[in-house]
Amino acid sequence: MDEKKIKILIADDHTIVRTGLTALLGTVPGMEVVGEAKNGEEAVRLTVRLDPDIVIMDLMMPKKNGVTATGELKARNPRTQVLVLTSFGSSDQLSDALKAGATGAIMKNSPNKALIDAIRAVAAGRTAVSAEVRHLIASDPPAPELTPRQKEVLSSLSRGLTNKDIAHLLAIGEDRVEQHIRALLTKLGAANRTEAVAIALRKHLLKI
Repeated sequence: MDEKKIKILIADDHTIVRTGLTALLGTVPGMEVVGEAKNGEEAVRLTVRLDPDIVIMDLMMPKKNGVTATGELKARNPRTQVLVLTSFGSSDQLSDALKAGATGAIMKNSPNKALIDAIRAVAAGRTAVSAEVRHLIASDPPAPELTPRQKEVLSSLSRGLTNKDIAHLLAIGEDRVEQHIRALLTKLGAANRTEAVAIALRKHLLKI
């Protein structure tokens, strides 16, 4: 009796990546590529229609990014597992994808065997997060949740305002401004206000 094949949908906006993965996985016994999606919106639609066992999901795609697409397809097709395959080294997006329901994540520069092993692990219901992804998340923790007031203070810091200026702008006492700044430094893991602004910019907590 033939072994049931793992049905795979590939979601990536680069044709060469989809073609390469389809060619690679087509040579692996027990695996079958049933569809390709060029954006996150199409990934959700094809998942519902094709009911794959696994979606290999890129994070940076048009229309819907990989995080949004993962959350939506898991809500509509819970049995489908998501394996993130990305070259974009953002701890925030990787963490968000795992929170959204992805059960695996590896980088695009991983060896072919690592990808195949990850597909088999995810198909079997196991988590498959590579050491590189785990290290990235551990060394650069995801952006913290900031209160609306902390966001206002952070924005003011990015404009170079003094504590007195910020207090006047927000109509609060300077002691409250100092408390908010201390909280921001703690949440962002920053040594000073300049570093706090730099971290916030890197994690897209500030718009420039």
